[in-house]
Amino acid sequence: MRYSIDRFEGNFAILEAENGETIGVERARLPREAGEGDIVVHEIGEFKVDAEATAARRARIREKMEALWEK
Repeated sequence: MRYSIDRFEGNFAILEAENGETIGVERARLPREAGEGDIVVHEIGEFKVDAEATAARRARIREKMEALWEK
């Protein structure tokens, strides 16, 4: 399952699934380098940052923001 890291609240990360549902996960279960906005994949009881998906998502958001500012 893929999630985006929405935010951190204390010792928990709030993750949003592709279907829009949110879950809270102990921050310690995520890789140290994981940050807000990163895409993480949960496989076999472990979370891993998907750097390629994260970069693509950030590029899409940047394009949308630039389009908004051009209007």
